[in-house]
Amino acid sequence: MIIIKNGRVLNPADGTDRKADVLIEGDIIKAISIPGDNRHNAFSDTSGIHIIDAEGMVVAPGLVDTHAHFRDPGFTYKEDIITGAKAAAKGGFTTVVLMANTAPPVDSAATLKYVLEKGRQTDIHIVSCANVTMGMRGNELTDMKTLAKAGAVGFTDDGVPLLRADIVRKAMEQARISDRPISFHEEDPAFIRNNGINDGSASEFLGIEGSPRQAEIEMVRRDLALAAETGAVTVIQHISTKEAVELIRQAKKTISNIHAEATPHHFTLTEEAVKSKGTLAKMNPPLRTEADRLAIIKGLQDGTIDIIATDHAPHSKADKEKNIQEAPSGIIGLETALSLGIRELVGKGYLTLIELIERMSAAPARLYKLPAGELAAGKKADLVLFYPERTWKAESFISKSDNSPFLGEQLPGLVYATICNGRIVYEDQS
Repeated sequence: MIIIKNGRVLNPADGTDRKADVLIEGDIIKAISIPGDNRHNAFSDTSGIHIIDAEGMVVAPGLVDTHAHFRDPGFTYKEDIITGAKAAAKGGFTTVVLMANTAPPVDSAATLKYVLEKGRQTDIHIVSCANVTMGMRGNELTDMKTLAKAGAVGFTDDGVPLLRADIVRKAMEQARISDRPISFHEEDPAFIRNNGINDGSASEFLGIEGSPRQAEIEMVRRDLALAAETGAVTVIQHISTKEAVELIRQAKKTISNIHAEATPHHFTLTEEAVKSKGTLAKMNPPLRTEADRLAIIKGLQDGTIDIIATDHAPHSKADKEKNIQEAPSGIIGLETALSLGIRELVGKGYLTLIELIERMSAAPARLYKLPAGELAAGKKADLVLFYPERTWKAESFISKSDNSPFLGEQLPGLVYATICNGRIVYEDQS
């Protein structure tokens, strides 16, 4: 049994924001009590109970990441499901939805079973999407019905854009029948000369051609139209352009099945970071302009973008030390996401703290119909405790990889503890 005392308890599911104590019994939140409440007496006998004094801390639902790459199977020198889960716990995440671009890809029930069984060996909740197409080649649909029954929580070929509209339409129809969201990586390679770098100031600085914004815009436009036709629950992943934000904003006025995600790096950095960080600031889609960054933030403010996801993408040091055109795209993000949200969105007045937590817990849990994202009596005891103003230095990571443009920075939002299934699965030792 655990009692968390004196914390600022946030529950975005019902708007709770108050100082309270939380009683955890087994894997369930038994009670939440405030001084003066009759139930507060139930907290008086503390013999044999682990007590956490959360004075100065926020106590919130465990964070839910709906877009992470744990590289397992196939690329476990970069990350594996065990180390990825540990990195997630350090970042305050108790549930992670894995992407399916592994080797082999998650286009069969056998590979999905491997991922889910290994996920059950971790201290947090690991679920996974399955692929939309066989081998991620974009031509033949997977058996989406069978994969859904086998436990896939959604479908995506993230990392590879789906180019054929007829395949996308069929996939959306199958996803709707299976009652699963389908997510899209929106970059048309026909427009791109060097991916991971914006075609603009960054590419000019490097003396190369890059990835123009039109690569994203045209595919977003197509998939919003198909989502309207099919009724499939559709997720536009890692938005990078102001035009895409506006297309989604307009679509949401008449279509209820559209969702959109933003990453911390896209609401924090611009293409200017490439000039100083090099390959550590290379990702797909690329960092773009200040106007794009601000448009993403505005989208988070008004609900156009309803989810913050990390797109945690580990790569080895050797991979990232290649030249800018050869190095792979992607950065790690699980251990810095909450801090960047606090610094860039809450600290600068764009979102309240409870709004940030909503986009990082309740909203993603609702999208994937996961038993997460709520801090209330009777709910799963999945929580994060953090000091919103206390800082920590991002000088090392639990992840196997350290490919982060935020390496060495002093960041707010120190995670003190992460609790999953009523157990402390991470605790700060500093």
